Amino acid sequence: MKIKQLSIFLQNKMGSLAKPLEVLTIADVNIRAMCMADTSEFGILRLVVDDPIKGKDALEENNFLVKITDIIGVEMNDTPGGLTSVLDIIKDNLIDLEYLYAFSHEKEDKAILLLHAEDIDKLIDVLSKNHITIVPAEEVYNL
Repeated sequence: MKIKQLSIFLQNKMGSLAKPLEVLTIADVNIRAMCMADTSEFGILRLVVDDPIKGKDALEENNFLVKITDIIGVEMNDTPGGLTSVLDIIKDNLIDLEYLYAFSHEKEDKAILLLHAEDIDKLIDVLSKNHITIVPAEEVYNL
């Protein structure tokens, strides 16, 4: 149920994004979703890939600082208000999200929302009890 996400710490300078992506290409690791956050000095590249362990190993062999973090994916309606309906449940249950990102996929009118919270198990429990579909990790890895 939990998805293994790679978080890669990068210097905030021109061209720093290209190298880890090149490493993953050479290692034949396919990116399923990505998000980049930055500050003035460094950035965090968050990736969901088809083989998280292989991706982590390849990046570490090339001197990248990589952390594996558990996140979850939920299915939401890919329509106006689809995101709001999920976020309202999270807010009403006093869960503090640390970050999220989303992407569409082949299911018509559906998107996948990737979420991280400090208490990931509580997040899963609340969303499940509110009939939000939790997307299995393997489904995301194999998109």
